[in-house]
Amino acid sequence: MTEQNMTNFRNDIRNIAIIAHVDHGKTTLVDHILRQSGTFRSNQALVERVMDSNDLEREKGITILAKNASVHWGGVKINIVDTPGHSDFGGEVERTLSMVDGVLLLVDAAEGPLPQTKFVLKKALDLHLKPIVVINKIDRHDARAHEVLDEVFELFLTLGATDTQLEFPVVYTIAKQGIAQYELEHAGTDLTPLFETIVKYVPPPLADIESPLQILVTTLDWSDYIGRISIGRIVRGSIAEGETIALIKDGTNISMRRVTKLFAFEGMKRVEIQSAQAGEIVAIAGFEDAMIGDTIAGAIAPEALPYTSVEEPTIAMHFMVNKSPFAGTEGKWVTSRNISERLFKELNTNVAMRVERTDSPDVFRVSGRGELQLAVLIETMRREGYEFAVSRPEVLFRRENGELQEPIEHVVIDVAEEYLGVVMEHMGKRRGEMTNMINSRGSIRVEFLVPTRGLIGVRSQFLTDTRGTGTMHQVFNGYAPYKGTIDAHHHGSLISLETGDTTGYALESVQERGVLFVGPGVKVYTGMVIGENARDEDIVVNATKKKHLTNMRASGSDGAVQLTPPLNMSLEQFIAFIGDDELLEVTPQSFRIRKRFLEHTERKNAKKRAMEPNAT
Repeated sequence: MTEQNMTNFRNDIRNIAIIAHVDHGKTTLVDHILRQSGTFRSNQALVERVMDSNDLEREKGITILAKNASVHWGGVKINIVDTPGHSDFGGEVERTLSMVDGVLLLVDAAEGPLPQTKFVLKKALDLHLKPIVVINKIDRHDARAHEVLDEVFELFLTLGATDTQLEFPVVYTIAKQGIAQYELEHAGTDLTPLFETIVKYVPPPLADIESPLQILVTTLDWSDYIGRISIGRIVRGSIAEGETIALIKDGTNISMRRVTKLFAFEGMKRVEIQSAQAGEIVAIAGFEDAMIGDTIAGAIAPEALPYTSVEEPTIAMHFMVNKSPFAGTEGKWVTSRNISERLFKELNTNVAMRVERTDSPDVFRVSGRGELQLAVLIETMRREGYEFAVSRPEVLFRRENGELQEPIEHVVIDVAEEYLGVVMEHMGKRRGEMTNMINSRGSIRVEFLVPTRGLIGVRSQFLTDTRGTGTMHQVFNGYAPYKGTIDAHHHGSLISLETGDTTGYALESVQERGVLFVGPGVKVYTGMVIGENARDEDIVVNATKKKHLTNMRASGSDGAVQLTPPLNMSLEQFIAFIGDDELLEVTPQSFRIRKRFLEHTERKNAKKRAMEPNAT
């Protein structure tokens, strides 16, 4: 780079994103970057995984929303984007990569690159970003850093990396201890090697200050005080608070707006500033109708920026007003208007989701990138006080040149050899095609291409098959011709006959038929599913029956009731369990599975109509 060219760059700024698979240590590493850069006082009390500010993120141990932070090191400001590592939140990854010039690719020293690593890295390489490979958790007893580095290099080759991208620097880290080192043999003491590598290898952003302003809106936020906040990187030009500039929607629709507030990122906070220039990541207030993908441009001859498209949704669920006998008793927001407003509000910040109205004003079709993304939306709404019902997830098919196609997932499974047979059997039943198998240190890694519909509800069954020891990761691979029918697992439900409180006396006999979801003293209603039948058929049971009292003692029958504790399922398990003729009732306090038709005679008639020759 010549001295003349150097003047066209902001050498005081570096913009990087941290990308990796779930649980490889991204957010933990950011914690120590913030600490060691002096962003926090040495005596300041900090929670772990400070970037995971969302309650759900802390509970699940994953990053759901991409977040911005910045640190200062050696006179250089490093803007950091901590991106999600789960494929269901890939929409967050794709748009935030457009704000940075380099990426830290974090890889577990034992697990190596996994499907989501491939997914995000491909996006980064296509954008010609400079990669820095960080091999983390080198202190693990099963670490194999050199082998993992070879696997990363092979992955780069597979993804078509350029010669320049293949010459990536490598740093070895123990994120939990805040240690980085250039070589495995030379123990480190802090993250200085990582800071030096970022400043040396990540290209500084262009400093085209004289040209008209251009900013691509890549993230949206909301403040009760100043309204919608648009976040993006200044590609060229400069911006100032109070300035009147253009908002370009759909590439052609131009309208003028005034910048009411302008912020930059300092540490974990947004700090109000008066002006900013090309290369900086800023947050702007005053654009109430701005959407992700819009361009903020100068008022004179505004030009739109190209927008990186996001992968289409692959799974849909119906969200609807709860109409069960217990409707409205636990939730605050229960009407179709409440639910509609909340779902469409989600589109303001969630670019990978779709919401559509249906023929019924009380039912909305919500599409997303996977079960986890939809489950996070359900749980978030529930915690906000919403009450509603959802249907079983359904896969979104499409037709291309008259051929029916379906979404396919790339699945990577790590299991002990003793469980390989049962895993292979179940993946075969779900139309899975094995593409690779590697035997390493007693554990076997198997890769499959499986239809998305075959993976609905598979995770809990997989954990049962492997006694909780197996790991499974999946990522959207693309669309392929329809694979044929899948003989999915059919379960029977135990359905409540009466409305009332369950009794231990009644449940003692009911539990002999299967697994219970409720214990004694729980309110149930007619048509509510209270357990799983051991057979593949539904059965109606009376769980509210009380023992009649008499003045006679029965020999051997007056002992204490013996009940097996009910199965305590997570939201993801509930979603996996519900059948096509069932709904999941979601309230701030409860999850309940119910039949679409509560009365037994209605269910029989509906089943009879479905079997008629002219049934649609």
